[in-house]
Amino acid sequence: MKEHKKEKTNVMRLLDAAGIPYRTMEYEVDEHDLSGIHVARQLGQDPDTCFKTLVLKGEKNGYLVCCIPVAEELDLKKVARAVGDKKVEMIPMKDLLAVTGYIRGGCSPVGMKKRFPTYIDETAVLFEEIAVSAGMRGAQVILNPEKLGEYVGAEFCDLTLS
Repeated sequence: MKEHKKEKTNVMRLLDAAGIPYRTMEYEVDEHDLSGIHVARQLGQDPDTCFKTLVLKGEKNGYLVCCIPVAEELDLKKVARAVGDKKVEMIPMKDLLAVTGYIRGGCSPVGMKKRFPTYIDETAVLFEEIAVSAGMRGAQVILNPEKLGEYVGAEFCDLTLS
């Protein structure tokens, strides 16, 4: 896919301000298929290196963010254990914008309205770079997973069904 040439998103501005190197890539938005696998294919990326950002709410501890490979499924029991909560669940899609400032298909772990506890699937560290949303549909930032984790204060752990 082509390098991103449009205006910078808030995600890009925040990464620039933090001195975190990244590159951007654009993809065609398909309103009928917002899946991460579709995005990975368009970018010519391995789906294991493209991460989706999911927002959950814990029974006791409130909102949290998980980033997992696009082809994987979140294991809610593993997430609950990782965050020290009895139960966690995905937030309703209608609440995503109000909670994070992002819409479905454009949710990034960088630059949410508030800083939430963030967990990145441990497989991210197997790669030099991973892709996450640039904060809008149609654009991804590709960056080092450890630098991303350090910036958002993430913990790396096993989050997916296996």
